[in-house]
Amino acid sequence: MRTARFTLDPAFTVGEVNPRLFGSFVEHLGRCVYTGIFEPDHPTADAEGLRTDVLDLVRELGVTALRYPGGNFVSGYKWEDSVGPAEDRPRRLDLAWRSTETNRFGLSEYIAFLKKVGPQAEPMMAVNLGTRGVAEALELQEYANHPSGTALSEQRIAHGDKAPFGINLWCLGNEMDGPWQTGHKTAEEYGRIAAETARAMRQIDPGVELVACGSSGQSMPTFAEWEATILQETYDLVDYISLHAYYEPHDGDTGSFLASAVDMESFIENVVATCDHVGARLKSKKKINLSFDEWNVWYLSKWEEHAKNTDPASDWPEAPRLLEDNYSVTDAVVFGSLLIALLRHADRVTVACLAQLVNVIAPIMTEPGGPAWRQTTFFPFAQASRYGRGEVLDVRVDSPTYETKKYGEADLLHATAVRAEDGSVTVFAVNRDQTEPLPLAVALNRLGLTEVVEHSALADADPDAGNTLDNPERVTPHSVEGTTLQDGTLNAVLEPLSWNVIRLR
Repeated sequence: MRTARFTLDPAFTVGEVNPRLFGSFVEHLGRCVYTGIFEPDHPTADAEGLRTDVLDLVRELGVTALRYPGGNFVSGYKWEDSVGPAEDRPRRLDLAWRSTETNRFGLSEYIAFLKKVGPQAEPMMAVNLGTRGVAEALELQEYANHPSGTALSEQRIAHGDKAPFGINLWCLGNEMDGPWQTGHKTAEEYGRIAAETARAMRQIDPGVELVACGSSGQSMPTFAEWEATILQETYDLVDYISLHAYYEPHDGDTGSFLASAVDMESFIENVVATCDHVGARLKSKKKINLSFDEWNVWYLSKWEEHAKNTDPASDWPEAPRLLEDNYSVTDAVVFGSLLIALLRHADRVTVACLAQLVNVIAPIMTEPGGPAWRQTTFFPFAQASRYGRGEVLDVRVDSPTYETKKYGEADLLHATAVRAEDGSVTVFAVNRDQTEPLPLAVALNRLGLTEVVEHSALADADPDAGNTLDNPERVTPHSVEGTTLQDGTLNAVLEPLSWNVIRLR
């Protein structure tokens, strides 16, 4: 069996990992908010109605930037509905997910949730550029961030929030290239309103960081042309352009599914090329960074089937069970590979948000009135967030390959490595081989490493195994024995279909 190899050397690096790479996403969709993070009648609920069992898991997960309130939801969002006494807030129809929004959880509750998650949790607020525009974005910014002395800042204070919310990172709408989006726009239309909104928001605060909407996926017919048009209008006004990507297996093609990160890396590199082309054309020295603010494994075809069979004359339910995918070991391995793809491009992907946080295609699941538990995808994210801080080392693998129907030839090994401030190194690696272990040899040049601290793997004899309400700990990472570091070489064996974390010091 051929050994997969690569070399690590501190002279060859990608870039520093921005903590925002480990962000997540809370949208008013299904049970993400209601009976997810917010359930006042739950036995573990605190005085603000937040589930403390969920808060504990969110802290363990290690999320940083938290995008809110959407997603498709934001394109019908009236921020004014979400402030003030909860009992006075209006109920609204949500066109995006065909449900009723009670607004019992709103802007103040979102900020309170972030504070309880911890100081690493940063707000990332989306403004509605679908059905609203510049004026409403400015009003929200003033309400949220202005200290005092104006009508809207004093309104916030009267609502019980004396201190400004300090929201610095803002999304200028969501997926405006998508025909499914309420208020969908052409690239020219969106580019114009994004530029106008960005210019006005910077008049209030020149230091705000702004994310323009990129394509909703690399497969969109307007991909690249959309980015070029938007950036032509906004290049000097925004800091990021967004990317969204979801992956699922099709027609039982697990091999292609396991290679999903091939597409993700291509997507990133193509958007970087487009950004830099526009910058060159504008003769600008500025670099636009990427905000991969929606990514995950999502069984989208199940949702499409559900939506197709939904009676349009039916009631508009509150917090229905939507997009509650149950993730398997295979899903977790693909998920880990997507994390590796983000880390491998940490020089330009400086914000990323796992969509979503609780219940909705999420690493954390809950039962109303009952327990919360970790899905299989919880573990790769928590490990990457904990050990993936520092400088990404350049990893170029020499790996056995296999043929995929969708992406052609793909490496069996997908890997990256991060060097922490204390000099320790963590290797993140996926073995895409579904049946055979993969020997791995890593040459460690001038890193001063002398021992293996831990080799953890997520793998199982049943690739479809997952964690459920009845069996919440069926799948967890386990320790791997026999991994060695001798004479400057790390030697390990990666189990079939596995996510691996190898820590060295």
